[in-house]
Amino acid sequence: MGDREIRHMITCRELVELVTDYVEGRLDTESVARFEEHLAQCPPCVGYVGQFRQTIDALGHLPPESLSPQAEQELVAAFGDWRAGRED
Repeated sequence: MGDREIRHMITCRELVELVTDYVEGRLDTESVARFEEHLAQCPPCVGYVGQFRQTIDALGHLPPESLSPQAEQELVAAFGDWRAGRED
């Protein structure tokens, strides 16, 4: 990193928003570096990423049809409500 470059460390909230892309390897090199810098200084986020990976390991192999239509509707509604709250 050059003298004129100042890399802003991501916040815990930003890490939560990026965790899926990080775990799936979809972040660019700069974003991975910032993500990992944050992890190096934030034990709670290390725990969060670990729990996220464990959840994927435990549930990531379930076929979509194993989710009931009602549960799917509830998740879609909850996610929609959550996203709407972020856009305010």
